[in-house]
Amino acid sequence: MTILPASPRPSVILLGGASGSGKSYLARRHGRPHLSLDAFYREQSDDGAAGGPGPVFPRTPYGEIDWDHPGTWDEQAAVDAVVELLEEGATRVPDYDISTSSVRGHSTVALEPGGVIVAEGIFAERMPAALDRAGVDYAAWYIDQARTTTAARRFVRDVAERRKPVPFLVQRGWSLYRTDAARRAAAVAAGFTPRRKREIIADLTA
Repeated sequence: MTILPASPRPSVILLGGASGSGKSYLARRHGRPHLSLDAFYREQSDDGAAGGPGPVFPRTPYGEIDWDHPGTWDEQAAVDAVVELLEEGATRVPDYDISTSSVRGHSTVALEPGGVIVAEGIFAERMPAALDRAGVDYAAWYIDQARTTTAARRFVRDVAERRKPVPFLVQRGWSLYRTDAARRAAAVAAGFTPRRKREIIADLTA
């Protein structure tokens, strides 16, 4: 069951939202600590279709790896990191390079005294059920923002950071724009509460 903001405070705050909605910005600014769930993407070299040791990654209708499908993400590794952070006070997290779809090293994330973990990523909606099974208390908030605003910010960010080739970004952006409402509905069904950014900022600041 999702724990709403109340006393006692939850151990973890999950931030969900479409790619480009501002999850990472809010978590970096207000998380103590910020845990990027996108760090647990699988590496492209693991793709079984290309001879890698992992499963065959899901594909888009235009033949590219579908990095917006949870099949390209290691859910158990993300849950293990949350649990270890709570139990041990620190955890080792991959430094994932989205532009090359590979891990370039690792860094340590530490829990601050009195802090609350703010975990975010495009697969955050997978976490409530997993954290329930792990016995972790959490709040789950979904950033509610106009999809045109999100799409514009996502494209500008992805081009500026050279995350993928521009033709791929255009195709991906259009696909995400069309499925935005369905993704929001799925997050709500998973236990997320839609909230405006100003509300989230106020609670994270408090």
